[in-house]
Amino acid sequence: MSLPTLLSQHIARRPQRIALLQHIAEQGSITRAAKSAGLSYKAAWDAIDELNNLAQKPLVERSVGGKGGGGAKLSSEGERVLRLYQKLQALQAQVLEAAEDASDLDLLGRLMLRTSARNQLHGTIAAIDTLGHNDRIRLELAEGLSIDAQITHDSTVRLELQPGVEVVALIKAGWLEVLAAEDQATPGYSFLKGTIEEILDAENGPSEVRISLPNGQTLCALAEPEHLRSRGLSAGKPVGVQFSPSNVLLGTPL
Repeated sequence: MSLPTLLSQHIARRPQRIALLQHIAEQGSITRAAKSAGLSYKAAWDAIDELNNLAQKPLVERSVGGKGGGGAKLSSEGERVLRLYQKLQALQAQVLEAAEDASDLDLLGRLMLRTSARNQLHGTIAAIDTLGHNDRIRLELAEGLSIDAQITHDSTVRLELQPGVEVVALIKAGWLEVLAAEDQATPGYSFLKGTIEEILDAENGPSEVRISLPNGQTLCALAEPEHLRSRGLSAGKPVGVQFSPSNVLLGTPL
């Protein structure tokens, strides 16, 4: 399957994070690759999560712990994306020469916006159901997982959404509710099961919970430490996460 347009745009405007793939291929370690790429260890993990979530298949295969803070290698898809990145590097000089004015590059930067949403999941629209002024969008993720989004019908028309269109679902970490895997989802909510990969405690406020999904994508949620303790949730434990379709934003390529 061809690389999604959104991932291609991401490569073009985030060279440092994509270059991380090359460092991983060379170093075989998250810690050493992060240092070589000029990223913090946490930023490197965030970058890998983001890249894996936007791709059709995970680009990086990793293992927690071990010498150097965790081993990592590129998947076959990651190697393919790295080759694409290397080709884009070769074309970069030509693009800069083609710009008639420096403001042209500033304009392109404004058009390709970044987002504060921690969770960016690539998927394909499977169905659209009209509910009055709103539409409920069923989005298929990789490996058969699915979630719902609810947006206005005007937004559906404006974004030219229809079954088969590829989109990115944006979900803020604070909009995810962490549950025990055996808990029942709230009716009408999307519910995904996974495994807690890591819990990062904060001095004040909620902990950051990284959740690995069966399809290789990763979610980042926020949860109070007491809630996690009361539900018996810790690293390595199965977990559920739910969220309202109205808290899912959809984005499409320009």
